[in-house]
Amino acid sequence: MRSIRVLVLRLAKENPSWGYRRIHGELLVLGIKVAASTVWQILSDAHIAPAPQRASNTWAQFLRSQAEVLLACDFFETVTLTGTRMYVLVVIEHAQRRIRILGATAHPTAAWVTQAARNLIMDLEDASYHARFLIRDRDGKFPHLFDDILADADTHVVLTGVQIPRMNSIVERWIQTCRHELLDRTLIWNQRHLLHALREYEHFYNIHRPHQGITNARPLQPLPEPITNPAQISQLDIRRRPRLGGVLNEYQHAA
Repeated sequence: MRSIRVLVLRLAKENPSWGYRRIHGELLVLGIKVAASTVWQILSDAHIAPAPQRASNTWAQFLRSQAEVLLACDFFETVTLTGTRMYVLVVIEHAQRRIRILGATAHPTAAWVTQAARNLIMDLEDASYHARFLIRDRDGKFPHLFDDILADADTHVVLTGVQIPRMNSIVERWIQTCRHELLDRTLIWNQRHLLHALREYEHFYNIHRPHQGITNARPLQPLPEPITNPAQISQLDIRRRPRLGGVLNEYQHAA
């Protein structure tokens, strides 16, 4: 019967850890008497794998299910014109793609990284955002106190596998974007100049730049209502607002 088939597939979809016997039992509780073999056949015909395989919680499933309360952080490096190697620490929200530049330094000491963690917690509290998880790699620049501070804020640190950067792909992708759109096009003089450029890019990224990963929305600003008036479209007056000397461009309607 079609209604039973639909219900079996619904139970399988809504409860990935249930096997055909568990689904069969739930049907009996609902007063629906069918053979367990019938449930197995329905799942098989729909190309749904056995429960042990469906129950395996993959990393991708974890990222999707926890996206709203998930942060990721990482260090990346850049070099100034004077040859000084600078280390930048960034954090990104998985769901909204909001980026936070925690700082840049030539000497990422344990004290500096620990203070960055404290600043992050205060910033999250000001934004009324609670993160349950933060993903980071096993970089030795992260001291134990970094994890302890996050744990005190009820944020569990999740370590990526050894040399598996794709486990932190969201922040890795952002770093590539930052290099392509900013750092590869800018001559950085010193730490002060680097921080200024990064703050400008942080504002641009969070407020103006559309993101394909969130259906071309912006982390801190929703998309406007689409223009439907043909007359208004035919008389568009779009102005450019350059940032960082034209390295970044924002466009908006003339007032």
